Amino acid sequence: MRVVISIEHPAWAHQFRYIIDEINKDGEVLVIAVDKDGDLKLLDSFGIKYLKLADSTGNNIVEKGFLFIKLCFSYFKAVRKFEPNVLIGRASPMMAVAAKLIGKPHILFEDTEVSKFSLRLCKRFSSCIITPENFLTDLGEKQIRKPIYKELFYLHKKEFLPDKKRLWKHGIDDSIHYIVLRFVSWNASHDVGKGGISGKKKMAFVEELSKLGRVYISSEASLPRQLQPYELRIPFEDIHHVLFYATVVISEGASMASEAAILGTHSFYLNEIASGTTEEQEKKYHLLRVLHDPATRYDIALAETKELMNTPNIWEIGKEKRKKILDEMPDPNDLFMKKLEEVVGRHEMEE
Repeated sequence: MRVVISIEHPAWAHQFRYIIDEINKDGEVLVIAVDKDGDLKLLDSFGIKYLKLADSTGNNIVEKGFLFIKLCFSYFKAVRKFEPNVLIGRASPMMAVAAKLIGKPHILFEDTEVSKFSLRLCKRFSSCIITPENFLTDLGEKQIRKPIYKELFYLHKKEFLPDKKRLWKHGIDDSIHYIVLRFVSWNASHDVGKGGISGKKKMAFVEELSKLGRVYISSEASLPRQLQPYELRIPFEDIHHVLFYATVVISEGASMASEAAILGTHSFYLNEIASGTTEEQEKKYHLLRVLHDPATRYDIALAETKELMNTPNIWEIGKEKRKKILDEMPDPNDLFMKKLEEVVGRHEMEE
């Protein structure tokens, strides 16, 4: 089987690394990549070869619009030359357009409700759209709802084995309670009109957290000089080991907040954007706290982090909650591969 996939974000590289490996056992995968927040470094660390077609996803609406038009042409050329049986991945509008133009099926997984432009095109051109059961948007007849999270593609117990040595080699002492704080760059298309904490308030927030335990900051944007001593300096591929052994994770982005919850680490999601996945992880599994209001979310997160840090055995409590997620949800890699084979087989019979 000849398959094309696009990687346009670090989370996509994590999510599909095992799918790529599985297909490559008996087939061939063309990985098309766009440089975004270290996703190429991740692909390199996984030993995955790729064709880079852009150095950025754009920093504003004008740039993103120009890149979309340019990349539609570039994707189409690369895909047509490779002659695949199927295109897979996330809700990439360029992939959906390319699939339509060459007349091949496009199978995708998506859990981000605010990817409205991408999903609008994928609803029109893609073959099927797999989403979590709790996805907040109805995508019509092509949508297939399944009891899975995207994070389980790479954090299921079959795929992920926590390793303290990954921490030790970077000077992180797991015997000391620590907090991981994630700041996003707020330049994604769905971040227009939104923003996080900045300036003196950010400094004060970090200082207060540091009174509770060691603080490590992961940031998409460059940190100001005063916060650089807190910066988490580790290879991208080791981040999930750090999240697993953390006591608390506070994130402006949904991916890291959800990853922490999947790993059994209590986390906070500080963002206006709603997500079916994060809402379920809060209400059903009680591992994630969703805070939307920008006026109060940082203060609430600080107060509730204090409570968690003072709760005896809070780390062990989180790991017990994680068992429920793993017991109730299957390995999504198996599910995706079965759907891939089914769609390709049906398409080939129709040709």
